[in-house]
Amino acid sequence: MSAAEHTPPADDIGTRLRMVRQIYGLTQRELARRAGVTNGAISLIEQNRVSPSISSLKKILHGIPLSLAEFFTTNFAAADQLFFGVGDFTEIAFGADISMRMVGQSMKNRALQMLHETYQPGADTGLDMLRHTGEEAGIIISGCLTVTIGAQERTLQPGQAYYFRSDIPHRFRNQGDEPCVLISANSPPSF
Repeated sequence: MSAAEHTPPADDIGTRLRMVRQIYGLTQRELARRAGVTNGAISLIEQNRVSPSISSLKKILHGIPLSLAEFFTTNFAAADQLFFGVGDFTEIAFGADISMRMVGQSMKNRALQMLHETYQPGADTGLDMLRHTGEEAGIIISGCLTVTIGAQERTLQPGQAYYFRSDIPHRFRNQGDEPCVLISANSPPSF
């Protein structure tokens, strides 16, 4: 389904209110308490059995908090996939010895790139150091990884991490005897 098919019509206030309430993790009772209205009022609106006045809707939305403009103009539909299984990652391999599996490749307008990386023994991103805009970070899960950032170099073990500005020349190498697995993120996405 397209995002348009997920979006309730603007005049379907009840469906929109239920969707917004659920996105914000509120029960009908909690929203009613926050807004100073009865639980029954929220229920009737969500069932589209009652159409609230502007002032009533504004009072209810204040309990989220959300403005009337945001309520009517924001697309609250879950058009993008939110949860990913192992088979949902997208391989963006750097080379035969390096696997980079990306989470959420199909997300539109991503601001973050999350990767599950594996460096086989001897894997190396190359003598030509990498350089791009943004920031990146990673945590070693297993194995070890030698990370060179500018003039600094360190071999990281499980549980250790790195975080740096990506415009500083950098390189990753597995000089160990076993595969190195890490979880990394960079922003903005560079692949």
